Amino acid sequence: MMASLRARLLWWVLLPLAAFMFVTGMLSYSAARQTADLVQDNALLASARTIGEDVTWVNGALSAVIPPAALEIFESPYHDHVFYKVVAGRDRLLGGSPDLALPEQAEAYPAFYDTMLHGQPLRAVAYQRQLYDSGTVLPVTVVVGKTQGSRMAMIEDLWHPQLARQGLMLALAVALVLIGLTTELRPLMKLKDDVADREPMQLEPIRVAHLHSELRPIVDAINQCIARLNLQASTQRQFIADAAHQLRTPLTLLDTQVQFACQCSPHDPALTDALAGIRRTSRKMIEITNQLLLLAQAESAPKPAADAAVDMTQVVSSALEELVLAAQRRHIDLGAELDGDLRVAGSEHLLGALVANLVDNAIRYTQEGGHVTAAGRREGDEVVFEVVDNGPGIPAELRAHVFKRFFRGASDSDGTGLGLAIVRRIAQSHGGTVAVAPGPGRVGLVASVRLPAWRGLEEPTR
Repeated sequence: MMASLRARLLWWVLLPLAAFMFVTGMLSYSAARQTADLVQDNALLASARTIGEDVTWVNGALSAVIPPAALEIFESPYHDHVFYKVVAGRDRLLGGSPDLALPEQAEAYPAFYDTMLHGQPLRAVAYQRQLYDSGTVLPVTVVVGKTQGSRMAMIEDLWHPQLARQGLMLALAVALVLIGLTTELRPLMKLKDDVADREPMQLEPIRVAHLHSELRPIVDAINQCIARLNLQASTQRQFIADAAHQLRTPLTLLDTQVQFACQCSPHDPALTDALAGIRRTSRKMIEITNQLLLLAQAESAPKPAADAAVDMTQVVSSALEELVLAAQRRHIDLGAELDGDLRVAGSEHLLGALVANLVDNAIRYTQEGGHVTAAGRREGDEVVFEVVDNGPGIPAELRAHVFKRFFRGASDSDGTGLGLAIVRRIAQSHGGTVAVAPGPGRVGLVASVRLPAWRGLEEPTR
């Protein structure tokens, strides 16, 4: 589950800030440690020099008298232990703790080093002084060491206040970031409330005023989606209204015919006519219902898969086989002219409905004894399917309306007025177009559908 946007933004702000605070804290600790080491080393060196100044020749022998001031330098409330050692040459002890180690290798003096004494870590300094007497030169080494209590206390005294200040700054930064995020995310929460509080049919665009520039593309995308939903809802409302209007007439007629049939005696010839009328009306309603369902299916059909190849040659052949009886009843010459690779990407069921509606429409409006031809050919990256007839055609002023729902070019036709609307919707869902134009010699009508040809993988050559 994704965390909240406020928490994620806070995390991305505090993560580099915490890393910065950690680095500065380590640098502060290093600076505090260097300062404490410098103060301690200076105190050790001062004590060693004080002791070394008091080493003198007395009656031809070296004497080391430790002045109290040399050790009072280290007085502190942390009860550090101070050790010293005075050595003449390399091994003659003049005073102090014999176990206090000298530096192993001292290239120059004073030499600072860390050592251990009685299990305690010490910081020590070795200071060397040359003493002269009667032409004799003797090096005297003074070693002063001290435990680390005051040093560690000084590091804490220097570092802890800085660490506290940095922690306070981090807490202040967290508080300010939370306040800033809450303030700046308020328009987003308001936008959420605006969308959540809407009624189901309140398909109005969201106002983009007073929104951050980063939110406006999101709101624009939502508004585009709302516009498409509004268009779809309007289309569906119009579709329902048109369907109700078209079904009202056959339902009223069917009710009248049923009432009339109920009033007729069983042997009345009028009863036979009424039952025949009821059958015709029922078939009309079934045809309208089937066409409405097909139109709804075409409008809700997803975009066809690019790898679903449909051979229009087989689709056209199957559709003509189903309509050949309707053509024969009207003595219409029904034929086909199919040439080339007519494969397209799409739904075989919907494309079959497209062909059937175009051919059926041509058969309905062509006079008896006429001819209807279904033709298909390949033109570049398109498959062109045409239905040509020699019927009365469509006047130029009506051609722009023939693809509307429930439009019929002739009032005496028994069609539903949905055939060409279904054809256009199926063609559009397959990325194609449909158009009508006068036939050859301006006789009859040509209905043309252009669909993208199937672009499947070519079979490898052997």
